[in-house]
Amino acid sequence: MSRAPYAADPANSRGREFDQPGHGARGPRGAFQRDRDRIIHSIAFRRLAGKTQVFVAPDGDHYRVRLTHSLEVAQIGRVIARALGLDEDLTEALCLSHDLGHPPFGHPGEDALNTSLAPRGGFDHNEHALRTVMRLDTPYCDCPGLNLTWETLEGLAKHNGPVSQPGWALAELGAAFPLELSRWPSLEAQVAALADDIAYDNHDIDDGLRAGFLQLDQLLELDFIADLWRDIEKRFPNARRDEQLREMVRTQIGVMVNDLLETTRANLQGIENIAQVRGAGCALATFSPGMARQERTLKAFMYANLYHHEAQNRAAQAARSVIARLYAAYDQDPALMNSGWNETLPESEPERARHIADFIAGMTDRFAINQYARIYGERPEGLSNV
Repeated sequence: MSRAPYAADPANSRGREFDQPGHGARGPRGAFQRDRDRIIHSIAFRRLAGKTQVFVAPDGDHYRVRLTHSLEVAQIGRVIARALGLDEDLTEALCLSHDLGHPPFGHPGEDALNTSLAPRGGFDHNEHALRTVMRLDTPYCDCPGLNLTWETLEGLAKHNGPVSQPGWALAELGAAFPLELSRWPSLEAQVAALADDIAYDNHDIDDGLRAGFLQLDQLLELDFIADLWRDIEKRFPNARRDEQLREMVRTQIGVMVNDLLETTRANLQGIENIAQVRGAGCALATFSPGMARQERTLKAFMYANLYHHEAQNRAAQAARSVIARLYAAYDQDPALMNSGWNETLPESEPERARHIADFIAGMTDRFAINQYARIYGERPEGLSNV
């Protein structure tokens, strides 16, 4: 499909923060293709294989982790981008990189780092994703970070919409390479954000059912899920229950994607270029009002029945304790950090505290557990939630 007039165009990219004159085009790749490839080849992306999505990563081979989730988001995002005539490479780059800032153990790990860093400006995983690709993951000899294009960085910074009050990390990065934080991002970024919602809304159901934290009878209390289930039972009466459940998840993804496409196409009537997208004053890639209500209802259900399940809460508390105690140990004795991190520790605050948080945020679940055991002489208890 040809590129729509409101799509991002790699030929008209605003460029990269740092010139790299020795980096000629390696093969027939556009600017956004190179961004996607830089992300895939990064250390930060590989570490996602060992970071919690919902269930602590060391437990269970079949549960999603941040890496598999990001790949699933990218698949959904690319389908939507192709159907709308958007730049698929930019959309995929944003989908693949949106979770690069997550610390070990997912949101409980983020909560603990935010608490530990509260006197120094706090911690936010979305902002840390930008910090990771712009400053921390540095494979090149001639510049810091992955040196991604302005459009990819803008999408990472604003995929949830304009930022009126950036935290310290985004404020610093935005001052170095202005990303127009008050304006709406590209459609590719808007699609990436919704692809993330579609993926985890539905795939977390799959994992929750597998773990036994969710039951089908609970899900069928939601009218729109019950309607899907009745149709699946009618179409596949002889299928195994687990096959029917997977069909339900796949069908719900398709329903949400089709609703998004129909609604977004209607919203784009009269939009002729990307400048109008950024100046629209609202999101243009959206669900219909009815689907948006269903999606909010589903999220509320998932928080009540999965994310805040008693076993999840116990594991989350254990995870917060691990991260908090790691931060306290490194703060008291920075020599406990890996040599490269200890040797580059700033002397003054808040840079010193933020440097320690950068080290912890980059850990996988397994590495954090091993570091805890090395420092405290015992492996942490209570992390298993399945």
